[in-house]
Amino acid sequence: MAGIAIIGLGMMGQGMARNIMATGIPLRGFDLSPEARTRFVEAGGTTSESVTDVVAGCDLLLVMVATAAQAEAALFNGVSKALAPGAVIILSSTVAPSEARAIAARLEAAGHLMLDAPVSGGQVGADGGTLTIMASGPEEAFARAAPVLDAVSKKVHRLGDAPGMGATYKVVHQLAAGVHLVAAAELLAFGTKAGCDPRTLLDIVSSSAGQSWMMDDRAPRMMQENAAATSTVDIFIKDLGLVVQSARDSGAPVPLAAAAYQMMVGAGGMGLGRADDSAVIRAYEALTGCKVYDN
Repeated sequence: MAGIAIIGLGMMGQGMARNIMATGIPLRGFDLSPEARTRFVEAGGTTSESVTDVVAGCDLLLVMVATAAQAEAALFNGVSKALAPGAVIILSSTVAPSEARAIAARLEAAGHLMLDAPVSGGQVGADGGTLTIMASGPEEAFARAAPVLDAVSKKVHRLGDAPGMGATYKVVHQLAAGVHLVAAAELLAFGTKAGCDPRTLLDIVSSSAGQSWMMDDRAPRMMQENAAATSTVDIFIKDLGLVVQSARDSGAPVPLAAAAYQMMVGAGGMGLGRADDSAVIRAYEALTGCKVYDN
């Protein structure tokens, strides 16, 4: 390969970059944050203050930014022209299916291939190289992207060659993730208000029929006053908003997702947008007047 680069060195991108480099692949990287670029260099990567300098001549680019607008700004402000002709772009951001299709069409017009490849597993999965990837795109793009996909994931689901199908599966998945996350907060808030000990309640639910991965992962952080952010409230406002938008486009009812979205919006309205997504519990505490801190 002529060169491999990553744009987006945040909570997810840093771990993905480290796992790519751990396989011996030289990696260039860019992020708007100087601190993120410094961490990337300390891990062994190469960077620059100019994103076009970073990607110049590369034939494989991984994009791990938060939104479709950020992806478009990253790709179509000189980057697509600076890449090697016929480059493969792995878009791992969670975006609406219609947005993935639109970005793929613009890249195709520029002479490039796109792999629509959102991921699941959070910062833990990114750090551990155990992400789940939901990907669709041309066979050639899969073949050329394989070393990078293998480095960051435990499972790659190949979902056909149509751009937007990877995004569709990821958005539908986020319904489950978001609803289970908000349900965990609702359960803890309700139980605490009713007189249950939150730790005992979590122990019971985690070994019974109500168990979920999100409950086990997020509920302990809900009992911390200021949990370290591994995924933010703002990210889930965006993702659940995509669920509601995509369901509207498909004509499917998603009342549970809509309710979870409103609770996340409520937490964001409390100034918790950049806090860990488990901080949605604070919105429930405001409603119940009862704290769930693990004192």
